[in-house]
This record gives sequence, structure tokens and C-alpha cells, in this order.
Amino acid sequence: MNIVFNIAVLGTGFIGPVHVEALRRAGQRVVGILGSSPERSRQAAERLGVPQAYASLDEVLKDAEVDSVHITTPNRFHYEQASAALRAGKHVLCEKPLAMHSRESAELVKIAADSGRAAGVAYNIRFYPLCHEARDRVRNGQIGGVLHVAGSYVQDWLLKDTDFNWRVLAEDGGELRSVSDIGTHWLDLVQFITDQRVISVCADLQTVFPVRRRPKGSVETFSGKGAAPQATEPVRITTDDYGCILLRFANGARGVVWVSQVTAGRKNCLRYEIAGTKEALAWNSEEPNELWIGHRDGPNEQLIRDPALLSPFAREIAQYPGGHNEGFPDSFKQLFRTFYSAIAAGDFQSNGFPTFTDGHHEIVLCDAILRSHRERRWVDLTEFDT
Repeated sequence: MNIVFNIAVLGTGFIGPVHVEALRRAGQRVVGILGSSPERSRQAAERLGVPQAYASLDEVLKDAEVDSVHITTPNRFHYEQASAALRAGKHVLCEKPLAMHSRESAELVKIAADSGRAAGVAYNIRFYPLCHEARDRVRNGQIGGVLHVAGSYVQDWLLKDTDFNWRVLAEDGGELRSVSDIGTHWLDLVQFITDQRVISVCADLQTVFPVRRRPKGSVETFSGKGAAPQATEPVRITTDDYGCILLRFANGARGVVWVSQVTAGRKNCLRYEIAGTKEALAWNSEEPNELWIGHRDGPNEQLIRDPALLSPFAREIAQYPGGHNEGFPDSFKQLFRTFYSAIAAGDFQSNGFPTFTDGHHEIVLCDAILRSHRERRWVDLTEFDT
């Protein structure tokens, strides 16, 4: 039986409404929303049909009706809001990256453990059914031992110097951007599938536009295409538009990933290819209902997302029959179903949702990637207090 929890969503930009819609589809109750001002809270509550428009974080945390808080605000607020919510006895589901740097994320892991509450990170891409299928095939030995992994995550929404969003500013999003914003999705996903941690990195990053033209008005994520021209002002940018990273995994496997937010025509494309000693697997988020399976001594396969053809592990998060495609919104729904099922069962670790520990590991990886780029060398994660 599904247990319904009362949830408050912090943030009203691109991803906040995604959480609201997916939570409802997952059978949960959204009781309130908090924006950057009382007026924005009110506007979002009216637009989304949410009962309560909160005026402040304090008002959210004092609301005894709220069981759980979803954090979809700019990165600089994650530590403060997550720590306050956990200490107030609320469960927390936080957008990635978990924090601005590993000191904050390490502290959040401790606070979560002490709170006795569930604490998850919104790495939703794990929850495409065929990514679960890939994990199951690795786990049960179908592909053999993992030899190496290659892939990318590329977008084009920051291709022009007039494209602007809070994420490009180090003070709002952190010193890394393409790596922390989308690269951590790829890193979390391949570590989830292979069940192997990245232990060492060698990175080369690039800021394509050291100066961007900031519109003299607010701009939401992905909203720039086709927008009317606005007056602009120059802003110095230090965060990365592009990055290429060599990887070493705990089992000795090697990997490479490149990330870009300045690749024309790629709207939101994550790809991976995993080479095993028996088989290879490849998947593309822009065609999420197909998994390529490569063979040396026989015909290659194309597995279509069909619950009747998937492993029981993947079938759990595939709710539509074959030929009825599932995509981006469904991945959030399945993440939230998993998260709240864990809370209902009182087991916050074993069922596969990304925890604060996972989120902290991604931040340590980001710190290592930044150090590697600046010092032009391989960096082991053992150099950091993990």
C-alpha cells in the first residue's frame, strides 16, 4: 500500500515544477512551495495548484504538516537548506550537486546520519529503466568484467556569449559548472551501473567565454532560445563550458568522459558505452528506450524498453507496455517512488536511491577534477578527506 507523505518544494525555476509534477504522479502530496520571494511563492503556488505559498524557509520548517522537503534552489543554498531541514526533522531530497564543495557535503552526510531521516540526491538518470537493466546485466555477470567506460553529456543552451544563467557564476553554482551541473549525472550513473567507484582523475577544462553578456533581467534555465533581445552587461566568467576527464575505477577499469554546454544541436544528450569481457552496452538519453548490446561472436542486439523483456530489477521502474515510451519526467517519478518507498519501509540505504553519501562522493570527484585541471596532473581521491 502506498503511504502518502506531505512535501514542500523549495525553488520555482525550471526544475522545481518538475518535482511538483513528478511527486504527484508518484502518489505523493505537495502541500507548499517556496520561491525566492513571497510574491514568487504565491505566483508558483497559483500556477501549479499548490495549496501553500511559503514566505520563508523558517515557515516551511515550522510547518508540522510537512514530512519532507525537496530542494531545487541554486547550489549556494543547498547546504544551508538541507542542514536546516534535516535538523528540523524533515526528510530531504536535494538537487545535484549536493553542495558547493566537499567540506559542506561531508558535513551534510554527518547531519543526515545523526538526523535519522532519509537524505537523497536527485540523480534521476539512474531511473531510466534501461539504465537499471544495464546495472543488472553488469551485476549478474552477463557482460563479464568491466574493462573500460566511455561517454559524454553535452548540451547547447550556453553556446552563445549572450546565453546567461546563475549557473555560470562561481559564487552561485560553484567553481565548476559543466562538470558539476551535468558531468556529475554521468559520473553517478556509470558508477551506479558498474558498481565501481572512480578513484583517480586527470582533467582538462575550458572556459569558452571568459566574458558573457548578462541580460539586465532574470533568465531561467533553458529559457534563452528564441527570447527577445535584452540590454546586457559584461560579466567575467571563470566556470567551465567544457571538460574532458580521464578516469580510473576501483577495479582497475579505465574511462573517459567529456562534458559540454556549448555543443550546437545537442539539447540534452548523455551517452555511455561500457566494454566488458563478454559483452558491451551502450545507451543514449535522447533515445532512452533502446539499449545496444554488443557481441564479439554473434549478432549485436537492440533491446527495446518493454517490461516483458526486462530483468525484474528494471521491470520495477517500467510502468508502461513496450512501444509506450518513458522519458525524462518518468525518471523523476520513479526516483521519488523509490525514495518514498524507502521511507515507508524505514530502510534508507538498500533500495537504490542516490544518498547523501553518493552526493558527497560526486563533490569529492569535482574537487579532484578541479585540482587536476589546475595542477595539470592525475589526482587520487585519497588526497581528500572522504
